This record gives sequence, structure tokens and C-alpha cells, in this order.
Amino acid sequence: MLTLDEPAEASTATAHSQTEEPIRVLSTVVRYPETSGAHAAAAGSAGSEPTGRFPLVVFSQGFDIAAEAYSALLAAWARAGYVVADPTYPLTDPSAPGGVNETDILNHPADLRFVISSLLAAARNPHSPLYGVLDPHGVGIIGHSDGGDVSLAVAANSCCHDPRVKAAVILSGAELSAFGGRYYASGSIPLLVVQGAGDTVNVPGCSAQLYDEAPAPKYYLDIPGAQHEPPYLDPTPARTGVARAVISFLDAYLKNRPARLTSLVRVGRMPAGETITSTRVLAGAGTYCPGAP
Repeated sequence: MLTLDEPAEASTATAHSQTEEPIRVLSTVVRYPETSGAHAAAAGSAGSEPTGRFPLVVFSQGFDIAAEAYSALLAAWARAGYVVADPTYPLTDPSAPGGVNETDILNHPADLRFVISSLLAAARNPHSPLYGVLDPHGVGIIGHSDGGDVSLAVAANSCCHDPRVKAAVILSGAELSAFGGRYYASGSIPLLVVQGAGDTVNVPGCSAQLYDEAPAPKYYLDIPGAQHEPPYLDPTPARTGVARAVISFLDAYLKNRPARLTSLVRVGRMPAGETITSTRVLAGAGTYCPGAP
């Protein structure tokens, strides 16, 4: 686990003085891709730390959900050939001293950009275990719920946009007017929007809104009957489907391997009944989205 100390108002990887007291500590678990068996020739000997360059994916947790609660999904993405980092946002994690504070989400886009900067800087540092591991041109972000709101802001809102991010996955997230700025003012990177049709926390209209407004390329994965957390936290066929769809999407846009995603969209239906589309207009899914512009 890495601990990233973020200076006040940091939005990039500013050096942190030894005499300066950090105001935010972002403990971050980093998972490496598989380096044994078929991957060994490209990424070092079995059991060694990886030596190839892999895309970086940074995951943002939902409100009052521990980042490591998503460990099964995070591990699946790492096995597929990604370095997966999951920072803990300190005031919205269940372990927050004095209880969680959801308004802290306004600080999370800067936190997310800072984590990306810190990890890419570590990949240039010969003394870091990440040295030479990360592909700086292959950065993706994924977030669930409030973490999805944060990821969308960094991907597509003028308030918080990070041009290093090349693809984003929004798991039951939404546009959030509290961030300010404008969504899609300068277009958008490729987006995969995932939504449970039975979600009563982040209602389907929120995902429909952000999907409708986003320019192509964009994809929408609908999970029939699914609630807010089970498709991402529980060991169900739906979670397996989410892992598979996300890997296909990331492979297409971070590894330039579009075939699996193209095939998935062409079929349009997955084993657990999920449907995926890149063209269907969702306006009229029609539920008010609290907090959205």
C-alpha cells in the first residue's frame, strides 16, 4: 500500500516539503498485473514484480464504502493486464474519524488528479517499486456512486478535467452541479456507463442523462433489476459481467484492442441478461436526477 500525502490545494504532483504538514493522506492500494505463466516473458519472471509497461487505472470508492470492498473487481482488472490503484478518500470512508462527511466529495477531483500525478511520478523514480511499470499514455479512471460522480468530473467537466485520462467507466454515477463547470464543454473521452435498472439510490435517470449528453464514443451497460451496490460488491453473475465489460472497454481504449468490445456491442446481450449499447438514445428513461445540472 502506498501513502500519498497531498499538500494544500494540490491538483498536480507538487513536491511535498519535509517541514510541511499534509492536510490529506490518501492511502492507496496498488495491484499489479499477473506476471507468471503466459505473462512472464513480457513482464519478468514468475513471482517477480512486473517490468513491462501497463496502463494505469485509478478507482474511486462510493460514499461510506471501503475502497477494498471492491477487491474482487479490482483484482479482475489487474489480472487482465492493468495496474489498478484504489485510493481511500479520507472523509467519506467508513473509517473516517468522527464519521463520514459527504460534502468532502468536492475535494475528490483534486485528490484523484493528485493520485494520478503521484503514481506517474513514482513510475519515473528509479527507487520506486512502480519504476518503469506504468504506461503514461494509458490512464483510465473508474468510479462507483459518488466515486462515479468524481470520475465523470475529471473525465468530462471543465471544472476538473485531466487531459492525461484517456477512458472512464462510471458505475451508477451522475453529473453533479456542485462541482461547477460544464460537462462535455470540450467533448469527452470514451465513456462506459453502467447502471442497475432497479437502483433506488442512483436512479437510472442519472446514468441516462450523462449518457445522453455525452458525445461518442460512449457505451451503456444496463443490468436488469440490479440495485445500487450488489453488481459491484457481491459475488454474482452481474459482477462477473461488469468485470468483463469493463475489461473489454479498457482494452479497446487503453490497449488499442477493440475487437472484444465491438463483438460485445454487436451481440448486445451478456450471460446474466445485461444489455450493452453504443447507439440507443436513452432520453425518456425519464427519472429526475437529484443534484444534477
